[in-house]
Amino acid sequence: MAVTLAVCLITSNFFVPRLWQVAGLPLQLSGAVLLFPVSYILGDCITEVYGYRKARFVIWLAFLLSAFVALMAQLVCWLPAPLQESSRPVADSFNSLFTMVPKTTVASLIAFFAGSTVNAWIMSRMKVASRGKGFGLRAILSSVGGELVDSAIFFPIVFWGILSPVEALKLAGMQVFAKVLYEVVALPLTSWVVRRVKAAEGVDALDEGISYNPFKIKDI
Repeated sequence: MAVTLAVCLITSNFFVPRLWQVAGLPLQLSGAVLLFPVSYILGDCITEVYGYRKARFVIWLAFLLSAFVALMAQLVCWLPAPLQESSRPVADSFNSLFTMVPKTTVASLIAFFAGSTVNAWIMSRMKVASRGKGFGLRAILSSVGGELVDSAIFFPIVFWGILSPVEALKLAGMQVFAKVLYEVVALPLTSWVVRRVKAAEGVDALDEGISYNPFKIKDI
């Protein structure tokens, strides 16, 4: 699950600039909406089964891997252009896509870290309060909190100077709605996965007496 979560985050960074029109509606969404919510679903699964401390470690792992990919993409774009004229259009096309990655990744890293941490925190605290009951409600409410924080950070950074503040706010709101709806639709599958993993691993963490400091990475 940790590897899949990291892949979803990294891949979503490449999909962010591609906006698409929802058929029949005055609604635009980022291409990342097709994949990014999966990272929150997996975050819910990890927090539910293994607890907040393991989720915190996975969040940091995904954060660092995404930063590494962004750095490598930028370094490749800085390499000298090929001398052959026939190869330059390919290099230019590559650069036009991947030079956008650092900006979106910086925004994504900050937003993902904050949003995923809030998501895991809500999930964990609600599980302790409910003594492990009501996974579905906890998964949705934690996702709402996490996605609100994520979008409030991400969209102003990425679309600053591209969209007006009103348009950016509208796009952020649409993204939150679409992502949470995505997770609601996927909830039966998420619940099934959680049950299977708990049964297979023999683990069902309850985070009593732990530190919720997001920077205590070694406390796993």
